[in-house]
Amino acid sequence: MRLIALRLFAECGFDNTTIEHIAAEAGVSERTFFRYFTTKASVLWTDFETEVETIRASLTSVPDDVPMMDAIRGAVVAANHYHADDVPEMRMRMHLIATVPALSFSAAEHYEAWERAISEFAGRRLDQPADSLYPLTIGRAALAACRAAYDRWSARADDDLTIYLDAALIALAAGFAPEAIERATASFGQLGARVS
Repeated sequence: MRLIALRLFAECGFDNTTIEHIAAEAGVSERTFFRYFTTKASVLWTDFETEVETIRASLTSVPDDVPMMDAIRGAVVAANHYHADDVPEMRMRMHLIATVPALSFSAAEHYEAWERAISEFAGRRLDQPADSLYPLTIGRAALAACRAAYDRWSARADDDLTIYLDAALIALAAGFAPEAIERATASFGQLGARVS
């Protein structure tokens, strides 16, 4: 149903596509549509919301002896499942989010939820409120690194997104020290030259 909705949004425009139209194209009732999605816009965000909840749940159960940035990297990488063949769908989704004002507005809210999952974990580790300077910085820096990884992956479409996320978060954790970036790049083999 998600791919049908994306196709209709691209062909007819987001505002001109109704839930009734999506359900009819998918061969389901509107009631069935609402079992999976709360709104028309949620079609674009359901996977992202699942990712945020997966990250949050993973970080809740991380043992205390796992270094903070290793825990964040592990949770983010484990929550993502996109492969090179997912790039066309993701590009279509991101184009809609960038060009439809109502969707652009909701993007900030979704990114903030992702960032908050990280900041809450960092706050627990640092024994500080999630919205204090360091936890907030960690959440925002992790989000920025992951968005850069996503952009590079989307442009290249040559491997799984997890490769790019892993590389970006390793570099962030090391403070982008040249030797750490070299080690990370080498560990990715042939892909290393492309992620760097």
